[in-house]
Amino acid sequence: MRKDPTIAIIGLGYVGLPLAVAFAGAYKVIGFDINTKRVSELQEGNEFTLEITKDELQKALKFNSATGLEITDDPSKIEAAHIYIITVPPPTNKYNQPVLIPLQKASETVGKVLGKDDVVIIESTVYPGVTEDVCVPILEAVSGLTFNKDFYAGYSPERINPGDKKHTVTKILKVTSGSTPEAANYIDALYASIITAGTHLAPSIKVAEAAKVIENSQRDINIAFVNELSKIFRLLDIDTQDVLDAAATKWNFLKFTPGLVGGHCIGVDPYYLAQKAIEEGYNPEIILAGRRMNDGMGSYVAHEVVKLMIKKDGKVKNGYALVLGITFKENCPDIRNSKAIDVISELQNYNLNVDVFDPWANAEEVKKEFGIELISEANLLKDNYDAIVLTVSHEEFRGFQLDDYISKTSVVFDVKSFFPEGKVDGRL
Repeated sequence: MRKDPTIAIIGLGYVGLPLAVAFAGAYKVIGFDINTKRVSELQEGNEFTLEITKDELQKALKFNSATGLEITDDPSKIEAAHIYIITVPPPTNKYNQPVLIPLQKASETVGKVLGKDDVVIIESTVYPGVTEDVCVPILEAVSGLTFNKDFYAGYSPERINPGDKKHTVTKILKVTSGSTPEAANYIDALYASIITAGTHLAPSIKVAEAAKVIENSQRDINIAFVNELSKIFRLLDIDTQDVLDAAATKWNFLKFTPGLVGGHCIGVDPYYLAQKAIEEGYNPEIILAGRRMNDGMGSYVAHEVVKLMIKKDGKVKNGYALVLGITFKENCPDIRNSKAIDVISELQNYNLNVDVFDPWANAEEVKKEFGIELISEANLLKDNYDAIVLTVSHEEFRGFQLDDYISKTSVVFDVKSFFPEGKVDGRL
């Protein structure tokens, strides 16, 4: 294990690119991605996820003898590396089962160039055991090398929070682990050299893997709890936000808020832990109950909107609805696993014509992922929406003039409690 390693980052998305740029300030880094369009954009200094600035990327792309970032889609170029960090995304299939194919393919790519004393670190979300039981056998089979003799492995869970400009990659404490005590210390020191927030060395790879999935499972369950509370309080004609504000005056109350739970972590990680538990013969009731609650919130919101429209004698069939926001969270362009699509689809099931406006989302990506044509602000229907639903609290929506687009029978539903209370007919 070298003291002055070249580092290869496999996967240049929301996780991999910020990590590559951070490491490039202290090491020579090769960033690899199979998406040739993405690679071309990055080579030109353009970055659509907005997790780093154009200046930061262009600065990283400037080489000297010891540091800098090279971006490529040529797998042969990563052979020059000594450390391989895999950051490919962790999807699930339509049955909410973990899909390890991207991670397996990335392991094959690394295995083809793996050398003596190299280190492979996984950052992708996995269930406990994947690094050593799935990735390592692939690395051994493809490379012909022996684990913990010829090469070493580690796991360090990513903690990227898309759109968060305060908790960036170097400012979030990093959990690390390694396959031997020596490898663990080496990996911990590597991350400690760039992570200003510090590191936590876990006692084993499996512990680090488990820590990752419970971080987001815990948050998922807490949000599911307040989502259920919101349903109850709506039946009781009590404002959920007022209740949460009152309860939050107690020093140890955790103030989670109701909403749509999507994205690449919270909406995915619990299924990874649940799948492993089921394989071991245990049915994880609380985890899956939380997932069911949160996965059903999109259709619930749509039903509540339609109920309010009926009460106000609004036009449902062949009416017009406007959904504000299709990214999975506010102030970022990430549409992965967005639950806003569930609201849209359910409104369409009521034969409503649905326009979707989102100044952050990439129109081409939305069309490809959801088959939806985004509408521009200039083309919004004046005085003609029978319902407006805010699903994402982008800062750009703060000055949105609701009154310009609705009539007396229109319904405004605010999923995020973003608009002034007097402007809306309902909220979670």
